[in-house]
Amino acid sequence: METTWKLQDAKNRFSEVVNRAESAGPQIVTRRGQEAAVVMSMEDYRRLIQPDVDLVEFFRTSPLGGIELEVERSKELSRIVDL
Repeated sequence: METTWKLQDAKNRFSEVVNRAESAGPQIVTRRGQEAAVVMSMEDYRRLIQPDVDLVEFFRTSPLGGIELEVERSKELSRIVDL
């Protein structure tokens, strides 16, 4: 099954491009022989943009989770700024 479309063909057969994106996966659209865009199903898109875990869980399960950081703050006074 074809997954690459010339822009003009994709415009003329857009419903078919969308149907194939839903049934066969992402469809690539080319312009002047160069890949220009991808048409994908909403399910694929949501899976792509949604992280597997939330940020808190990511840090909690990180291999660096138990490492102690030594953070030092400068003891110098704030600098003078001319306005």
